[in-house]
Amino acid sequence: LPTHSAEYKNRSKRKRCEVWGENPKQNDWRRVGDWPVGMKNIGNTCWFSAVIQSLFQLPEFRRLVLGYSLPQTVLESCRSRTGKRNIAFMQELQCLFALMLGTRRKFVDPSAAVELLRDAFRSAEEQQQDVSEFTHKLLDWLEDAFQLAVNVKNPGDKSENPMVQLFYGTFLTEGVHEGNTFSKIETFGQYPLQVNGYCNLNECLEGAMVEGEMDEATASQSVKYGQERWFTKLPPVLTFELSRFEFNQSLGQPEKIHTKLEFPQTIYMDRYLYCSKELIQMKREEIKRLKEKMVILQQKLESQEACFYKLTCGFDEGTDTGTEDGPCFLTNSSLQPKSHLVLQACSSPAGPSERPAPHMVSEDELNLVRTCLQRWRNEIEQDVQDLKESIARITLSIEQMYCDPLLQQVPYRLHAVLVHEGQANAGHYWAFIYDQPRKRWLKYNDISVTESSWEELERDSFGGLKNASAYCLMYISDQVSCLAGSEAGQFQKEVEALPPELRHYVQEDNWRLEQEAEEWEEEQSCKIPQMEPSPASESQDLSSESGPVCEQSVRSLSSEHALIAKEQTAKAIANTAEAYEKNGVEAALCEVGAEPWPRGALTVQAEPAQDAETEAAARASSQVSEVEIPSVGKIPVRSDADGYNEEVMLSPAMQGVILAIAKARQTFDRDGSEAGLVKAFHEEYSRLYLLAKETPTPQNDARLQHVLVYFLQNNAPQQVVERTLLEQFADKNLSYDERSISIMKVARAKLREIGPDDVDMEEYKRWHEDYSLFRKVSVYLLTGLELYQNRKYHEALTYLVYAYQSNTKLLLKGTSRGVSKSLIALYRRKCLLKLNEVAASLFVSCEEACVAEGIGILNELIIPCMHLMNKFEISKEDLDAIEVMRNRWCSYLGQEDMDAKLQEKLGELLPRLLDCSTEVIVLKEPPKIRPNSPYDLCSRFAAVMESIHGASAVTVK
Repeated sequence: LPTHSAEYKNRSKRKRCEVWGENPKQNDWRRVGDWPVGMKNIGNTCWFSAVIQSLFQLPEFRRLVLGYSLPQTVLESCRSRTGKRNIAFMQELQCLFALMLGTRRKFVDPSAAVELLRDAFRSAEEQQQDVSEFTHKLLDWLEDAFQLAVNVKNPGDKSENPMVQLFYGTFLTEGVHEGNTFSKIETFGQYPLQVNGYCNLNECLEGAMVEGEMDEATASQSVKYGQERWFTKLPPVLTFELSRFEFNQSLGQPEKIHTKLEFPQTIYMDRYLYCSKELIQMKREEIKRLKEKMVILQQKLESQEACFYKLTCGFDEGTDTGTEDGPCFLTNSSLQPKSHLVLQACSSPAGPSERPAPHMVSEDELNLVRTCLQRWRNEIEQDVQDLKESIARITLSIEQMYCDPLLQQVPYRLHAVLVHEGQANAGHYWAFIYDQPRKRWLKYNDISVTESSWEELERDSFGGLKNASAYCLMYISDQVSCLAGSEAGQFQKEVEALPPELRHYVQEDNWRLEQEAEEWEEEQSCKIPQMEPSPASESQDLSSESGPVCEQSVRSLSSEHALIAKEQTAKAIANTAEAYEKNGVEAALCEVGAEPWPRGALTVQAEPAQDAETEAAARASSQVSEVEIPSVGKIPVRSDADGYNEEVMLSPAMQGVILAIAKARQTFDRDGSEAGLVKAFHEEYSRLYLLAKETPTPQNDARLQHVLVYFLQNNAPQQVVERTLLEQFADKNLSYDERSISIMKVARAKLREIGPDDVDMEEYKRWHEDYSLFRKVSVYLLTGLELYQNRKYHEALTYLVYAYQSNTKLLLKGTSRGVSKSLIALYRRKCLLKLNEVAASLFVSCEEACVAEGIGILNELIIPCMHLMNKFEISKEDLDAIEVMRNRWCSYLGQEDMDAKLQEKLGELLPRLLDCSTEVIVLKEPPKIRPNSPYDLCSRFAAVMESIHGASAVTVK
């Protein structure tokens, strides 16, 4: 909110110890790219994280929160406590969302927003909050806050409230009570569903939509009650509360329901809409009829299965051993099939028979019984099979009842699942949220955000297996375009579109992160032994300096320019150690001399080789020793007779800083380290200012010596210049004596005091990016010129083309932003003409391999470069050169001594060579270049420019 910009700056700052801990790995505290950030649990606030993360990942909700604003008149007229609270909460939510978009931290701290919400839960402050209760409260506050803005134009009209439009729907209740019919429309935000007694989400919804009997025949009977609910309007974001808690009367406390409940990734809501009422009622009646029929079939099945079981047992066992479960006439143990015996009266039986049975059964009679039983068992077995098949058909009919395409017109896609693990009175919340750009599920568990899967979601959310289960389901309409997932890179676009106050708030937090990281690194360096410095990587690519901005781009790029001669500086400090110990810093610097570069570095020819005696004398007058340098380590130093080695002389940037500190010695000793810094700062600024005003020569470009020379020559804002120079004085390589250490610490303290309100960090970043691009262009140009001098035209052209392209971007901002446009164009033309001669000679050689090579040069280099030249404002010299190259190839048309196949290939080449409008330009990848210190660049620049000095432009006849 514009009126609260001061509050953004005064927001509570996180403690560094809470961020870094003891783990030195950057991946544990830095965000990687645009990966979603986690949220810190500040004490039983996992419920807050689960809900806020689910809402934040809705692009439309995010847009509404970040774009929320109120007119000044509304802010002044808001007197109620709740109104002020809601506005304050919106401000905190905006800050939180802005950080979640643009922070470089791996997780954010929601303390300010949580404290406001906790005021509404004071009765249960120390307990975990119920997700449903919190979400209700959150939506209420958001609705009230947005209503303040709506009331400006339409007082009291909630239909225009964005929160109502996004999260609230309506349903119609129709019913009968004691013979009286009723109907009413109600509004809902989160729709509650019972879990107990249901297997899946559709069953829950069906149970919630229909209660009791609604038949017309029973409607007139006062003892009957029933009602149906129909959704009349569904919100774009449809939230279901799953009631997994019930109160145990005997125990007097709530219990969690762990029943398994399945839910789909896409649910079709047509069957619950009022517009589908007639069709659905017919299907419900059909389902009711099928279920009644299935109950009857199920009863028959159970009866038949029981008979089948008894028959099976009686037939298999009764005739042999006589079991109690078999038929009574087959289970008497005394029964024997003897056809020759007759029945004899038994006046005194041994004992009463347990079951009545014939005294004798013949073999024929027994076979008859067996045949009957077998037939009967087969018939029952067939009946059982038929009943099972009928039940399966009815079950399938019920399951497919709503698969009608007419009832699949309103799809809702699962967006988030809020999970609770634990019991009713304690537990932990987290969320599964579908990431649309990545096409996968992510698990948001406090500060951790990890990749997940639907299988893991099922395991943790359906319930039944362990005490973790879904508690809240958030579906979004597939038909509302604003709810579609963010595209790749969307976060960065939204950060750039933030209001200035929020953007500065994010920049300030990111800057604070870099300060915390630097302090932490200093502490770590004090805990571990100094290590020997590792050599700079030869494969490091300078082109990355001007590539996409990573999470540390502003700080790392400016630090790179401050530390660009780090290795040379460290070695130079080591070489001056002996002189410093004897006579101080000024004496050591006087040994170096006033010239910034050794004379030998400006010569092109190699120096004459020394004879054996001279080399032996040089070795005798030199000694190698190890010097311990604070913050750097042990460095082998070869001291020449005069105490230092010119090969590792101080770079101009650091030489100037050390000299400035030395000149400020008296001020430092008299007035302290801060005054010493001010004095040294002015000394170095004056030196660089005069250097920037010097008239350049063909062999010297002062911009390559120091970033501030580039800034001053291009009239950079004073705040950008001063901050950049202050970073030079904060360089940790200045730890070579007590005075420099004190000044370095003061410089670092002043850097930490500078915030986004003092320096426009976006502008600061752009200036350093421009200088980085300028250095890259210089390396491209120098490399291309060196390759041209070595007659490597193929490689040289690639470097010169990229130098020209990148330099054009710089020159659009000012003539001093880049290098000489005409110089690059001159040698680009020279390379093109040389390569064209080579390609033409190869083409007319008639040798197959040579012809293919010539065509390759033409296709890969010459044609793309010619067409690229035509895209920009082209000079007369370039036009003449292009005409010469075209004429060379056109001259081969119709030559009688040229092979027919060559004429055919020429006919294929010429249209591309002559017509630039239809050509798709495809250049090779930019060439890899090594990083260069200012010493290397200035030396190379001087050598190359001296060798080409006085070269005349290519004239084309």
